Amino acid sequence: MEIILTALTLGLLGSLHCVGMCGPIALALPVVNNSSWSRIRGVLTYNSGRVITYSTLGIVFGLLGKTFIIAGYQQALSISLGVLILLVLLMPLFNSHSSKFTSVIFKPVVKLKSALGKLFAKKSYSSLFSIGVLNGLLPCGLVYTAVAGAIAVADPVKAAGFMALFGLGTIPAMLGLSLAGQKISMGLRNNFRKASMVFVSAMAVLLILRGMNLGIPYVSPQLDKHNCTVHQCCAKR
Repeated sequence: MEIILTALTLGLLGSLHCVGMCGPIALALPVVNNSSWSRIRGVLTYNSGRVITYSTLGIVFGLLGKTFIIAGYQQALSISLGVLILLVLLMPLFNSHSSKFTSVIFKPVVKLKSALGKLFAKKSYSSLFSIGVLNGLLPCGLVYTAVAGAIAVADPVKAAGFMALFGLGTIPAMLGLSLAGQKISMGLRNNFRKASMVFVSAMAVLLILRGMNLGIPYVSPQLDKHNCTVHQCCAKR
């Protein structure tokens, strides 16, 4: 029950990030026609693609988490995930043409955006579903935060459920944005984006602190490697 509430809460609270960052995609979806019901079906089809991608990521990272925890590397993994999330948040500050390093990072993203652009030219439910699938693969600090939760679950089936519930939690805000259209101003969407970046940054810092084993209750609990097994230590955390 705790896992369910955590995943849904992360999705609901983090959906402000979706409104700010994915708003242009949601507003530009190639719906089959302009009726309200068609737009609702189109948005739900698009979001079902995102949820499937998230669930697949849950399976992959659930297995990864299980492997790392069994090997005793959960602390290093927690720190790495926190750093990765912060780097993703900082990516827009870099000029992708300034160095070979940034160009390597942005190259897969450019290819994904190119594929998305082709799909936007088609008005069909299959293209809407595919847009959702590919959109779920775009770099996103919020998704990486959810992935960190999936890794902590350390079970591929439960992690897939965690990621699916996270995705479902973001749907109400995305559906509302799509139906409201331009009534939600760019300024308001930017405010949502800024607020969500603070939320995601805080989650990233928490992951780093948890991995540092500082002995701070709830924030960075002490992991006694000498008096308990890996499984027992993870349970305490």
